[in-house]
Amino acid sequence: MKMIPTELNGCCILEPVIHGDDRGFFVESWNRNTFSEMGLDLDFVQDNHSRSTRGVLRGIHYQIKKPQGKLVRVTQGSVFDVAVDMRSDSPTFGRWTGVELSAENKRMLWVPPGFGHAFLVLSEHADFQYKCTEFYSPENDRGIRWDDPDVGIKWPTDAGTIPKLSEKDLSLPPLKNAELDT
Repeated sequence: MKMIPTELNGCCILEPVIHGDDRGFFVESWNRNTFSEMGLDLDFVQDNHSRSTRGVLRGIHYQIKKPQGKLVRVTQGSVFDVAVDMRSDSPTFGRWTGVELSAENKRMLWVPPGFGHAFLVLSEHADFQYKCTEFYSPENDRGIRWDDPDVGIKWPTDAGTIPKLSEKDLSLPPLKNAELDT
């Protein structure tokens, strides 16, 4: 497993070793010992799987009081995946990083607790899977706008194209009005 740091402290891209031949491939996507040796001593409590169609944008979501760390990957299709540092005491607060995750590149992104997370589907559809370090907590669920100019995410869309968003995501506040852990 190769770890590629991002400009956001603690957030990293992970490239697994792929064993493949004309029959297909094998990849180890999670191994507690391997991750621990890389400094990621993680305890996952929940696995999630979503399917979305081209142009769907989910996020930017995070939890207060019970922040979730997420190990995210795509098993079919491709997405542009984004992490936003929501830790108010961090020197990179409000900054983002993004990476294409796909079934082909088999990359994963570690999104540490205290970060917001979002993805935009680039393929006809995408199966998105992720492991969480904390259970989903509806009362602590928060988010910020996908197009907040103060965050400035460069989404890979055509000019003027608005992604498909849920009603919830359409009503999220900008970062300057977001509820954060203090």
